[in-house]
Amino acid sequence: MGTASRLLLLLHNLLLLLLPPPGAFGFVPSLDSDFTFTLPAGRKECFFQPMRQGASLEVEYQVLDGAGLDIDFYLESPKGEILVFHQRKSDGVHTVETEDGDYMFCFDNTFSTISEKVIFFELVLDNMGEGEQEDWKKYITGTDMLDMKLEDILESINNVKARLSKSLQIQTLLRAFEARDRNIQESNFDRVNFWSLVNLGVMVVVSAVQVYMLKSLFEDKRKSRT
Repeated sequence: MGTASRLLLLLHNLLLLLLPPPGAFGFVPSLDSDFTFTLPAGRKECFFQPMRQGASLEVEYQVLDGAGLDIDFYLESPKGEILVFHQRKSDGVHTVETEDGDYMFCFDNTFSTISEKVIFFELVLDNMGEGEQEDWKKYITGTDMLDMKLEDILESINNVKARLSKSLQIQTLLRAFEARDRNIQESNFDRVNFWSLVNLGVMVVVSAVQVYMLKSLFEDKRKSRT
C-alpha cells in the first residue's frame, strides 16, 4: 500500500470518528435573516413567521429611503392581539416571548400618496430548537475519561456561535445605516444642484432685465434731446 493510500485511509478513519452517528442531532444553527424591499405609496405589506412556545422573536426595521423616512409598523400575535404599534417611525427594535403559532408583522405606507419607501428588516429567532440539543447525549459513551466534558465544549461553542451571530447582526445593521445615510446624502446633493441651477437662472434673468432697463433709460434721454 502506497503512502497516498495510507493517508486516504487515515483521513477516512478520522472522519468516521468525528462525524456523529446517523440520526444524531448537531448544534442548532443560528436562525436569523434580513430582507430589503420597496413599499409603494398607499400600500401595506405583511409578513408571517411561525414560532414555537418559549422561543424569542426579535424584529428590527429601518426606513432606508423615501420622503420623510417614516413608516407605520405593527406586530400581531397568533391570537390577533396587537403587541407593538409604531406610527410614522423611521426605525425600531422589538423583542417578544412567543407561543405556538404564526406571528404577523406589517409595514403600512397607506398614509403616503406619492412617496415609496425602501425598508430593511431583520429577524432574530432564539430558542427555536433547544429540545433537540439534548438528543446528542444518548450517543455519547465513555466521557468520564475526558478532561473536559462534552457539555463544557458544547457551551463554549454555543457562546462563540452567539457572539459571531451578534457580530454579523451588527455588521448588517451598520450596512443598513450606511445605505440610509448614503440615500440622504444623494438626495441632499440633488436638491443643492437643483436650487443652484434655479438661483443661477434667476440671476441671469435679473441681469438681463437690469441691462434692458438701463439701456431703455438712455434711449429715452437721447430721444428727448432730439
